[in-house]
Amino acid sequence: MQSKLTLTVDQEVIESAKEYAKDNARSLSNIIEEYLKSLVSKKQAKTNVKYSKLVKELKGSVKFSSINKDYDQLLAML
Repeated sequence: MQSKLTLTVDQEVIESAKEYAKDNARSLSNIIEEYLKSLVSKKQAKTNVKYSKLVKELKGSVKFSSINKDYDQLLAML
């Protein structure tokens, strides 16, 4: 079922987004819908991860100082 959504966005952003959509033969609605779906699916993927008891105990214990990122930040990059 399709529903309408009203957004408040800076005019310059809207103009640029419309141009991008036109250049890529897509509707702005389609681009926004796909972006929102990707946000939801990333969140669901993170919450669906099941860690073993050992991994839960070790989580956060390793720091990667050479690249200044902890384990969670590295996982987020995947």
